[in-house]
Amino acid sequence: MKKKIWLLGSLISMGLLTSCGEEFLSTTPLGVGNQEMLSNKTGVNAVLIGAYSLLDGVGAGPVNTSAVSNWIYGSIASDDAYKGSDVGDQAQITTIERYIPQADIGAYNDKWVALYDGISRSNDVLRLIGKATDMTDAEKAQATGEARFLRGWYHFEAKKLWNMVPYVDENVTDYINLPNNEDIWPKIEEDFQFAIENLAATKAQVGRASKWTAKAMLAKTYMYQRDYQAAKPLLVDIVSNGPFSLVNSFHDNFRITTENNSESIFEVQMSVGDGGAGQNGSWGDNYNFPYGSAPGGCCGFYQPSQNLVNAFKTDANGLPLLDTFNETDVKNDEGLASADAFTPYTGTLDPRLDWTVGRRGIPFLNWGVHPGKNWIRDQTFGGPYTFKKFFAYSGENAGAESPRANANNYRAIRFADILLMRAEVAVEENDLPTALSIVNQVRTRAGNVTEMTADGKPAANYLVKPYASFANQEYARKAVRFERRLELAMEGHRHFDLVRWGVADVVLNAYIAKEKSKRSYLNGATFVKGKSEYFPIPQAQIDIMGASVLKQNP
Repeated sequence: MKKKIWLLGSLISMGLLTSCGEEFLSTTPLGVGNQEMLSNKTGVNAVLIGAYSLLDGVGAGPVNTSAVSNWIYGSIASDDAYKGSDVGDQAQITTIERYIPQADIGAYNDKWVALYDGISRSNDVLRLIGKATDMTDAEKAQATGEARFLRGWYHFEAKKLWNMVPYVDENVTDYINLPNNEDIWPKIEEDFQFAIENLAATKAQVGRASKWTAKAMLAKTYMYQRDYQAAKPLLVDIVSNGPFSLVNSFHDNFRITTENNSESIFEVQMSVGDGGAGQNGSWGDNYNFPYGSAPGGCCGFYQPSQNLVNAFKTDANGLPLLDTFNETDVKNDEGLASADAFTPYTGTLDPRLDWTVGRRGIPFLNWGVHPGKNWIRDQTFGGPYTFKKFFAYSGENAGAESPRANANNYRAIRFADILLMRAEVAVEENDLPTALSIVNQVRTRAGNVTEMTADGKPAANYLVKPYASFANQEYARKAVRFERRLELAMEGHRHFDLVRWGVADVVLNAYIAKEKSKRSYLNGATFVKGKSEYFPIPQAQIDIMGASVLKQNP
């Protein structure tokens, strides 16, 4: 039974309130919270913070494969990024990149455990609230709203990864008999709707959920079901009446000094120098630093794809090359030593490229000019680019317990994300003027601030302009979806967007057909429609519950 408890970390609240009756243990083990001690206002808040703390994916075992950023499942499993590093390091991630349905790799179980542990902690809060006698009705409603928001969040994440997953509420007692035979979207909707009706419009602390956060997540829940009619009023409300606006600089969404700004709807809070040995400092992304002499010095994972870099090219009017962007490559330094001469691409580019991707000859924030190969672990395997978007500036990360721990929050929902979903709805309604106006807001902001050289000049030939018009619905749909890729690149959304749009097989097989000439390990990779959209249910969980209870995906 101890072995089962260890394997089931996802389904039992390991450190808080699990029953210690004869089914498990006869006495309360050291370090486990006593339910009676926690059944009060202080205890409820402490356990609620514990539920929030798992948003980053850190705390339930291996962390890089369970990171909130979904850098593996949202980006490497798409056309945005390669695994990077070298061929042998974390080879299980390459199976994900190649769409090999290998259910027994540890990565899937790591992510499952983290999400269901978060669900379990959320349910612990709900159980405690019912026993607390020193809380007002308003305080109980607020705490319940936050706990149900978190429960909805964790289930939403599991749903978009695996589709058919168990829903676990506070009344569940049979933790090893959880079938995945029902579509849980309606229950996720109920959690977010309850949060909307009970949460305050303003946050008591920056990292907590508010009424607006819950509206955003309910809207996303509908968008993932392509229920545009249900999503529209929520999106319109957030855009028209919410306290949000685009910040002037695109890159202010990814700096420690400008986090929790007017564009932030929900951020997962990161911290360093807090006694956590770096574990609270975006530790799920600690593999994703440039290699060698680079800041952080390890480990060279999560390298942007050439396809993604090519997507940032613009034409003479400053517009994306929607159909032809991947016909020729943005010049790169692959095969060149850092001491070899190199002149970066001189064509026009969307400036968001150089806030998203580290590339040779361009300043890397305030760490100096990117030297190319000296910061790459294996160019022939992972390509010439490095991750940049959430990288901390020198001097902004004081107190880090590790050079790879950093206090840069993960922007889980930002206003640009919501705006572009509102534009999607407008396109599906053939309301092209609204879609055009929204996309142009995002594009106009993109050109406000660019990466600069040491002498104060733009680091590349940047040109990004608004669209003059959308000629028809098909063109508008293509433009909105392309804009979403540019704006949210390397933020862990791309795979899930392609799946919910129903185009993942077409886009990703075209990507593989071209990219395999650059990354030979992609030879033979295929995205199979009807199979590759969702990841395999972890075999470890099926072994616990039985294949007749927890059924594998196709």
